[in-house]
Amino acid sequence: MNTKNNKRKRESRQKIEQVLIEFLQTRELSQISVSDICKKANLNRSTFYANYVDIYELADTISEKLEAQVAELYKDEMTQGFNSNNYLVLFQHIAQNQIFYRTYFKLGYDEKYKILTYDDKLAQKHFGDCHIEYHMEFFKSGLTRIIKLWLQNGCRETPEEMFEIIKSEYRGREEFWAAK
Repeated sequence: MNTKNNKRKRESRQKIEQVLIEFLQTRELSQISVSDICKKANLNRSTFYANYVDIYELADTISEKLEAQVAELYKDEMTQGFNSNNYLVLFQHIAQNQIFYRTYFKLGYDEKYKILTYDDKLAQKHFGDCHIEYHMEFFKSGLTRIIKLWLQNGCRETPEEMFEIIKSEYRGREEFWAAK
């Protein structure tokens, strides 16, 4: 294998991805062309098409990278089959990668809920396996909206403060159900 060409290909892909992310901060995906990207990245269109079928595949690639990073944060939990509900790690990652998360949400990938998982066993414990899909939707939507609002506000609060907000919501749920 030609290492020099592999390095060049990686560098080209990184440039292309970075330029798309930059453009998405001020434009919609439909307003960005391959020509715009190539011009800003100082690359030929043939280089773009050697790496991506179209701009939508490029956007999917960026999304998949972020999803893989988030999965890596919780890899031990996923392989060992437990959920620590430690969202501090997620909020720290978001704070360090704000532009990627903004891009992810702007592209609408949050609608697929790939980035957030839900602990079915915990839901069964809390809700007696009753209407789990509604609880899942409530949790995912609420957490997603909190993350979006935090990003929109420039991540003013620390990741630790955001984690405390989430924990207080859990405590509130437990206190609510204990009173029933």
